[in-house]
Amino acid sequence: MTIYPAIDLFEGRAVRLLRGDYARMTVYSDDPSSVAADFAACGAKAVHIVDLEGAKSGSTPNLDVVLRIKERCGLFCEIGGGIRSIETAARYLDAGIDRVILGTAAVTDRDFLLCAVEKYGKRVAVGIDLRDGYVAIKGWTEKTAVSGTEMIRRMADDGVGAVIVTDISKDGAMKGVNRALYRRISGIGPDVTASGGVSTIDDIIALKKTGIHGAIIGKAYYTGAIDLREAVEAAE
Repeated sequence: MTIYPAIDLFEGRAVRLLRGDYARMTVYSDDPSSVAADFAACGAKAVHIVDLEGAKSGSTPNLDVVLRIKERCGLFCEIGGGIRSIETAARYLDAGIDRVILGTAAVTDRDFLLCAVEKYGKRVAVGIDLRDGYVAIKGWTEKTAVSGTEMIRRMADDGVGAVIVTDISKDGAMKGVNRALYRRISGIGPDVTASGGVSTIDDIIALKKTGIHGAIIGKAYYTGAIDLREAVEAAE
């Protein structure tokens, strides 16, 4: 299983939100590239990046910061947050970022999703955010009638190779991961990466047993609740 330590960007800094609330933001570093360098030093092979400003604007306000992260750490880098057009996806991918993550647009604009997958293949992933088992969109503010399982099956049918599945209720809360959820969706089709609530090494071990592809570690890294080196070793 692959560990994806996370960097959320806002105004060029590494921050964390609690359950996606911009009013509940903690700044952890003014130099996100140094955070990524530490990831590499701890043995991580990949970095999960979210541009929180991009998520609001649909643009790439932190592109330079993202590219510095990639250049300094040399790891596989994936980026999400406001990627709603082929032009925005291309801006990242053509600059050397390894994978883009589509969010709400993948749910609401199937033509865009299919175009992105046709053009970029495995360099496109889809973020699926779940509230009470159903897909939430528009910054988690709107819950749809589509179940997480149904959505993942749709993604498989559309040729998506990887999905990042977030249990909103767990995100940033340090209350453990929804193990039952990931057992249920493992093996449906695309590679599944778990996001939200990974807060102990036991969570890592439990997720590995489900057979999913990866796990994102966010707040637990920044607070020291999880030793990243130990997490990478447990996952591998």
